[in-house]
Amino acid sequence: MEIGEKLRNLRVQKNLTQEELGERTDLTKGYISQLERDLSSPSMETFFNILEVLGITPEQFFSERTLEQKIVYKDQDSTLYYDEENGYELKWLIPESNEKEMEPIVLTFDKDGQYKTFEPSLSETFIYVIDGSVSLILGETTYSAKKGEAMYYRATEPHQLINHSKGKSRVVIVATESYL
Repeated sequence: MEIGEKLRNLRVQKNLTQEELGERTDLTKGYISQLERDLSSPSMETFFNILEVLGITPEQFFSERTLEQKIVYKDQDSTLYYDEENGYELKWLIPESNEKEMEPIVLTFDKDGQYKTFEPSLSETFIYVIDGSVSLILGETTYSAKKGEAMYYRATEPHQLINHSKGKSRVVIVATESYL
């Protein structure tokens, strides 16, 4: 069985260079390259160590479904959280999205609802208003958007999103560097 391509795909998915994987497994970049091109075969101990660093079990690695990625997520895949005190509902659209590069959610505000205040981060955030209107307080400045409008910002200052309409508001938020 050729394992090199699977190892390379897993390494790339984990956003690791050959050198970084080598450092974490006490192997050289050249040896990782040889493994990925099926020019060398690792010992069982080395192989299991590589899989551990890549966050996958041997069973998952050899499963035919290992490299399949899920594309379509159904409503039952989502997770809901309701904060009665602050008047909002969070709907995580993708399971384990906080482990991915983007985290998409639907945020529904009750009248006078407000989301928590976030500290500055490396996140870039996109917000699309589906219904109602919302205000974003970013540092000392307040920005407002209504149905059909979008906001995009770097979260370099403290920030908070609040409902700006007289009824409910609903937005889609996609954030990088997960912090939601």
